[in-house]
Amino acid sequence: MTAVKASRVARSVSSYLDHLAVERGSSANTLASYRRDLRRYVDFLAHRGHSSLDAVDSTTVSDFLAALREGNPQHPPLSASSAARAVVAVRGLHKFAYADGQVASDVAREVKPPAPPRRLPKAISIDDVERLLDAADFDQTPLSIRDRALLEILYGTGARISEAVGLDIDDIDLAEGTVLLRGKGGKQRLVPLGSFAASAVSAYLVRVRPDLVRVGRGTPKVFLNSRGGPLSRQSAWTVLRAAADKAGLAVDISPHTLRHSFATHLMEGGADVRVVQELLGHASVITTQIYTLVTVDQLREVYATAHPRALSDQRRSRP
Repeated sequence: MTAVKASRVARSVSSYLDHLAVERGSSANTLASYRRDLRRYVDFLAHRGHSSLDAVDSTTVSDFLAALREGNPQHPPLSASSAARAVVAVRGLHKFAYADGQVASDVAREVKPPAPPRRLPKAISIDDVERLLDAADFDQTPLSIRDRALLEILYGTGARISEAVGLDIDDIDLAEGTVLLRGKGGKQRLVPLGSFAASAVSAYLVRVRPDLVRVGRGTPKVFLNSRGGPLSRQSAWTVLRAAADKAGLAVDISPHTLRHSFATHLMEGGADVRVVQELLGHASVITTQIYTLVTVDQLREVYATAHPRALSDQRRSRP
């Protein structure tokens, strides 16, 4: 009985995921996350004995949110950010079901996802970025020249790791100094390619990539592995970690670290937040504004140490 009930909800979930993939152009990563979260929702509703989405009310959705935060023997409790993502998936499902005529009302509309704590992005200094990039091709082997080009792209354009490894040859215009990045939801943006990144990419394309292509089966992707196939996201992570180890960087480095550093250094250099928004491919400027907090914190530090009346008499050092 329960399996039949669950399957009816599961069919609604399947239709919704198809809608996201075909009509909304959601990325594979987004679909995988939604599928995982909604599978947990299907199980929750089955346990409650609900036969379809039209048997669900807002209290049920709120109870699901509470269950996510509390956890159970089968599922550990989720953080606020993970629970928020799951609730967004559930809200999207109910909104779709209502628009599709499967249910009479959108019962999840008023259920708000928990607000995750606002965390400042991690960024490394310009000196550390330069150490990282220099470490990537320290020995000047063919693959290290490729690695330098990859990291220069990540920092020089603020590209996500998936955008960088997804680049095709035609996406890079060295004459114009631009690169075409394909972001979330298939959205494209044209980003300037700085002279350092352009030089590193040119060296790779001329001196290394032709040999890699010859050992492979032919692919338009810019970044190739030693067998001539497209470089994977996992391999790109390995490249970054190896360069960080060689550079002796004590902090944890990820591809997003370079993206955060790209944005932070632009803001520190006086770039307008809406320009940074366009370069990063953020749908909303609100997402980009978190980088202004980084800059304000640094301004506050300088002010506190440099302005004569920034600190009280008790805290101010005396000669």
